[in-house]
Amino acid sequence: MSAEQPAKALSLEGNSPYELRLDQSEGVSESAVKHALATGDMGFVHSFTTGSAVDGPGVRVVAWTAGCQWRCLYCHNPDTWNMMNGMPVTLERAIEGLNKYRHGLRLMSGGFTISGGEPLIQDRFVLKLCRAAKVMGIHTCVETNGYLGERFDDHELESIDLVMLGLKSWGDNHKKVTGKEIGPTLEFARRLAHRKRPMWVRFVLVPGLTDNESDIKEIAKFAADLGIVERVEVLPFHQLGKFKWERLGIEYTLADTTAPSTELIKRTCEIFEAEGLQAV
Repeated sequence: MSAEQPAKALSLEGNSPYELRLDQSEGVSESAVKHALATGDMGFVHSFTTGSAVDGPGVRVVAWTAGCQWRCLYCHNPDTWNMMNGMPVTLERAIEGLNKYRHGLRLMSGGFTISGGEPLIQDRFVLKLCRAAKVMGIHTCVETNGYLGERFDDHELESIDLVMLGLKSWGDNHKKVTGKEIGPTLEFARRLAHRKRPMWVRFVLVPGLTDNESDIKEIAKFAADLGIVERVEVLPFHQLGKFKWERLGIEYTLADTTAPSTELIKRTCEIFEAEGLQAV
């Protein structure tokens, strides 16, 4: 499927999360959007992908939600910043789609992952989807920056089997990278630790932006002290989303940034491993 294809021709199931999708909610009224956010009876979804082996344990179905309040300089899906670029999907339709895969997901020790964008912007929709998945016996995972973690109460967190938390950077550099302070993310992580909820940490390694060793050491120490982090994924920076910034007319400051070297990736993993964490 071409990234240039008109939004109205796109199906709910995408070939890749890197497809450019715009204005899929054109014509949805403001009142309908407010009702959807309050009730979770409808969500705004960039796309669904199936067969993913990199978004949680096992083979997974992934829902990529639209809407994000962060502005990460390396974001590969800036089209998901605007919730209205997502396709309006009723909760019933999303559950029916997930139900088709329930037997296969259980056989392959996989599950259902909700990513974004930032899924907690649509917290009621996410919660209802996770609860439906749990009823089907499907493992649930939410990939989040954690900034809006207070939207879930302690009981609601029980519907999420695994949180993949993005720790983007540390200290002053975090705001430079994301546009937001790190405090709410760390508070959410501590709360998950208090509740003993399983967590994976995701860290995007960008040469010249997030590769400061002292910052990485602080992230590693924080993650290790939580006592619940099962795995740290060091994700090498790539340019697969560069064309989206260009199409959207957004200044892209990392156009000339290269992928991290094998040596830099190895050294970064060793920093996390030195704190007793499994890093891949």
